[in-house]
Amino acid sequence: MSSRSSTLDAQLRHLQNKAFAYFQYETNPGNGLVADKTAPDWPASIAAIGLALTSYPVAVERGLMTEHVAIQRTLITLRFFRDSVQGDAPDATGYRGFYYHFLDMRSGKRVWQCELSTVDSAFLFAGMLTAAAYFRADTPEQREIRELADLLYRRADWAWAQAADGTIGHGWRPENGFIPHRWQGYDEGLLLYVLALGSPTHPLPPAAYTAWASTYEWKRCYDIDYLYCGPLFTHQLSHVWIDFRGIQDPFMRGKGIDYFENSRRATQIQQRYAIDNPQGFRGYAADCWGITASDGPGPASRTIDGVQRQFYGYEGRGAPYGIDDGTLSPWAVVASLPFAPEIVLPTVHHFIHTLQLHDSHPYGFRASFNPTYADSSGASDCGWISPCFFGINTGPILLMVENQRSGMLWKLLHGCRYLADGLRRAGFGGGWLDVGGT
Repeated sequence: MSSRSSTLDAQLRHLQNKAFAYFQYETNPGNGLVADKTAPDWPASIAAIGLALTSYPVAVERGLMTEHVAIQRTLITLRFFRDSVQGDAPDATGYRGFYYHFLDMRSGKRVWQCELSTVDSAFLFAGMLTAAAYFRADTPEQREIRELADLLYRRADWAWAQAADGTIGHGWRPENGFIPHRWQGYDEGLLLYVLALGSPTHPLPPAAYTAWASTYEWKRCYDIDYLYCGPLFTHQLSHVWIDFRGIQDPFMRGKGIDYFENSRRATQIQQRYAIDNPQGFRGYAADCWGITASDGPGPASRTIDGVQRQFYGYEGRGAPYGIDDGTLSPWAVVASLPFAPEIVLPTVHHFIHTLQLHDSHPYGFRASFNPTYADSSGASDCGWISPCFFGINTGPILLMVENQRSGMLWKLLHGCRYLADGLRRAGFGGGWLDVGGT
């Protein structure tokens, strides 16, 4: 290995070590639940739990956790979901095989009257299926991991969650039923539909995927054609688990690209937007970009350099269209590493070494920062920095860096029959699906 390659590998390893620390220390060891973010008395997020389950195999392979500890943590988590209350009571953990978005860290019961979330359940199931794919030894504990993951995935009643137009609903509440929003338009719902189609017990028909794809928006931005969605994370999360390189559904077949290439283009557009900087925010540059759903400094209104600015709290920020208040998310840049390393790595270097946003923090990058929303002293080039870390931010850092370094998760899940079945039923073909995918 050359000196340059060795330095890069050490940097990527450092990013992974910091990110994994979140799951080491923000998990309840008694039930496996993972805090949504580092705020006092904050609940667990089922998406963060799915990312944690996915992270344990990576941690074993990278020497961050022993196999024994990983097995025990995985079993504790899966047993909790097996034994937790499924029903229409307002304080249950789940219903119809799905789970509420946020759960009390100790009891595991629903909090905040939150929704039963289909997409966050999908992230949870993806973590369970990753564990089942990794722990393959013929031992009682590893057999139990496979059996529990299978049971929990099979229990989800996807047909119940389907709307009249064929798409999947965002969620449901016991107080008033299904919420009005549907998974329409390209986004992180790609994983959701693949899992729904791949179910061996309650699958949705291929027509559900066709209904979803019919709502796509193909746009041209900065002379780049791509399947549009504004927040950067939407082009990343499904790729944590599914290797989209070289496989195409009917939509992408018609465009002559695949979803991996589409995410590369979305990443390039984010950088182009920052260079263009149409709203004149501080800090935006070729090596300073990354707009996604994130924490923010607002709600607040300020006049800065003679311009009245509106700042927001947690919002689904996006580029080149959508909410942009000058807030950037370093983790979302790192999660695009496999798609466009040539622009991601210089930006990560800038975040770490110029802006000092990483090494002094226990879990690496905080959720976001906003150079335009500066403190009164103006001493920091970073301006406002989120006080919190989020599990759904640190997880993609660890996992997408691993996919870049080794392709481990992609290779592992080539062997997941449910994912392969879901992809084929959605009309995907080519690549690894045609040469040995389960």
